[in-house]
Amino acid sequence: MASLSPEERTALRDGFARLLADRCTEKDVRRTMETASGYDPALWGQIAAMGVTGLLVDEAHGGAGAGPLELEAVMEAAGAALLGSPLLSSAVLAATLLAAAGDEAAKARLLPGIADGSLIATLALTGDAGTWTPEGMAVTAAPAGNGWTLDGHASFVTDGQTADRVLVAANGPGGLALFEVEREASGLDTAALPTFDHTLRMARLTFDKVAAQKLDATGPAWDAVQAALNMGLVALAGEQAGGARRVLEMTVDYAKSRIQFGRPIGSFQAIKHMAADLLLESESATSAARNAARALAENAPDAKAAIALAAFACADAYATTTATAIQMHGGIAFTWDHPAHLYLRRARAGAQLFGNSNHYRERYLQALEAQA
Repeated sequence: MASLSPEERTALRDGFARLLADRCTEKDVRRTMETASGYDPALWGQIAAMGVTGLLVDEAHGGAGAGPLELEAVMEAAGAALLGSPLLSSAVLAATLLAAAGDEAAKARLLPGIADGSLIATLALTGDAGTWTPEGMAVTAAPAGNGWTLDGHASFVTDGQTADRVLVAANGPGGLALFEVEREASGLDTAALPTFDHTLRMARLTFDKVAAQKLDATGPAWDAVQAALNMGLVALAGEQAGGARRVLEMTVDYAKSRIQFGRPIGSFQAIKHMAADLLLESESATSAARNAARALAENAPDAKAAIALAAFACADAYATTTATAIQMHGGIAFTWDHPAHLYLRRARAGAQLFGNSNHYRERYLQALEAQA
């Protein structure tokens, strides 16, 4: 993967942030989260035109051929703006899985559409337990004529209601394998799942002898799945770091302007201490997210530990920052009209998206032991 210079990376992030500042305002977020799809097709087209949807797609298939460092940078901007879109599902998880699986025909068939935003794909990787492990797969595959059929169910599928293609991990006669399924395939039932974060779309997919095309993976299927999850965790950490920083800025601005007892509340010692704690949480999240992106980009020996660390540190920092910010805002932050609760919802949902913090603390310790 090509890597941009720090200056180019900053320019990419800032350009994306300017687009979102113009087209993904709080008003836009609230309007979009009430739609069935959960995203704005017009904005999605502009994001694609900037090359963000093709960031991880190689140049041979119409993408930029960039990597984790660039992804983390744009996800910070996405998190700050509370962007609701299939970016994580399609441009990150699906694009990475296809690249890691190595099926050249599937890459040629799907990656150009993912890169230009005309095709939305997602992954179905876990059952109702949400373990995100090989043991948690609840879909089975069986040969049928010249093809395959899938049975079972997959849960917590991001953008499962709107994706044009679903890439499914299923247990077959030869072990775990990867399959491609069209959204309108016969026997596929899609049920929307309730989400605490109204900008997030998740679904439970039920497969009843659904026709599927098997990907010709060049290595173990779980290796490709893990590569996609690692990239997804880096993206999510970047989003959480960006969201935490925006909440900090929003809270500090409020503390400067809110007058109580004839003084800005920011001049009170208790508020100063809370703001200092938020700064520490925000900066720590940013450092963890960027370090994970660096380690993954370099395929460094500490990559597993860095990604696991970012997974729980950024999730915890974002949850703490949003909860404290609401307290610092006082009663106004509890109203539906104030944006603070939207960030809290995003933080709480993201903290559970691919496994909770305790899961990644355990993985972090395991990675440290392996390095020792």
